[in-house]
Amino acid sequence: MRSGWLRSVLLSSSSAALLACQTTAPHHAAKPTMPASSHVPAPKTFEEDVAFLAQHGPIKVLTSASGGRIAVSSQYQARVMTSAVGERKPSLGFINRQFIEAGKTGTAFDNYGGEDRFWLGPEGGQYGLYFPAGKPFSFDFWQTPPTLQEGAWQVRAESPTSITYAHAFSVANYEQREFKLEVERTLTLLSPEQARQRLGIALPPSLSWVGFSSENTLRNTGPDTWQEHSGLLSVWILGMFAPVAGTQVIIPFETAPSGEVVNDRYFGKVPADRLLVNTNKGFLAFRADGQYRSKIGLGPARAKHALGSYSEPAQLLTLVLYTKPSGATRYVNSMWERQSSPYAGDVINSYNDGPPAPGKPPLGGFYEIESSSPAAALAPGESLVHEHQTYHFSGPRADLELLAQRVLGVSLGELPTP
Repeated sequence: MRSGWLRSVLLSSSSAALLACQTTAPHHAAKPTMPASSHVPAPKTFEEDVAFLAQHGPIKVLTSASGGRIAVSSQYQARVMTSAVGERKPSLGFINRQFIEAGKTGTAFDNYGGEDRFWLGPEGGQYGLYFPAGKPFSFDFWQTPPTLQEGAWQVRAESPTSITYAHAFSVANYEQREFKLEVERTLTLLSPEQARQRLGIALPPSLSWVGFSSENTLRNTGPDTWQEHSGLLSVWILGMFAPVAGTQVIIPFETAPSGEVVNDRYFGKVPADRLLVNTNKGFLAFRADGQYRSKIGLGPARAKHALGSYSEPAQLLTLVLYTKPSGATRYVNSMWERQSSPYAGDVINSYNDGPPAPGKPPLGGFYEIESSSPAAALAPGESLVHEHQTYHFSGPRADLELLAQRVLGVSLGELPTP
């Protein structure tokens, strides 16, 4: 890690405890820096991405009076595929054109892209859903459950600003416990008043913006209660974004709890020049360039209700809010290993794509901001609801700073220099 933090910096170790630096840098210390990324291609416009998607299946566009817009697909499992803050503005979601054009299905990960997609957790472990029974927890055996990536979802209701989809299916975990369930997803383009209520601040008129939510209802349709000893499920929402130059994921965290701040060991420990943790200010910055495979997560004691990302060169601020029930502590563990604590998992995650091994291609060159519901111990007929909200803002830096401080509690000026 380069020196020069304005305050103390914490480097997460491979053990559960983290080592804190107690010294305070002098007032004239330089800001921390992250090494510059290689060239990031210019994004497509929203209209270009919508035209491309329309060549391969039906696509629905919802547009707000303020100019924000989202593209929604029933064909790709009720995903918000992408969004934009206005007409002819950059497309902000990740669209995997190469995979879509190839027309393949049944791969380990049918990666169409999508700025808000529905998955179920956990990923790995003895109760995981993404590895065949008895196989090692390695990339060679990783397999997304086919029902989460194949087939269109049914439209249940529709209005000018929202669409509700439903899908009934079953999945089996690593220990071959079968779950029968139904999922209902309501995707809503948010109004300025809805955004003000949820963010807790009036939106500065100088900003171009778009905001949308997915409300996800998971219902047990089987005959048996889901119980911890045989594995539980969780709602897992993943937002895939096309990296723009200098993007950093920003995650504020609670400073009072003891123990680990961030789990950075999913795919090998994250290098210090890609993950900077400021223990005094209570936030971390994670480099999101789609070029180095890495993943981080925060548990319920540390995670707050909001996180986001920021690109200084693009003057683009993304904010994500999600449902975090008060007092919830049991979250499924998605680590790729047999686990001693299968319900000590993360509430929020961020993934940065890159080659999974030397000589292997990346999954697409995106980054993700993810949220999860608590583990769902549902009786027959019971349901759990998890909401995930995404906002993008573009405009004067002073107004982006106001939003970052109010919603995240983080000043953009405290971030490492990209």
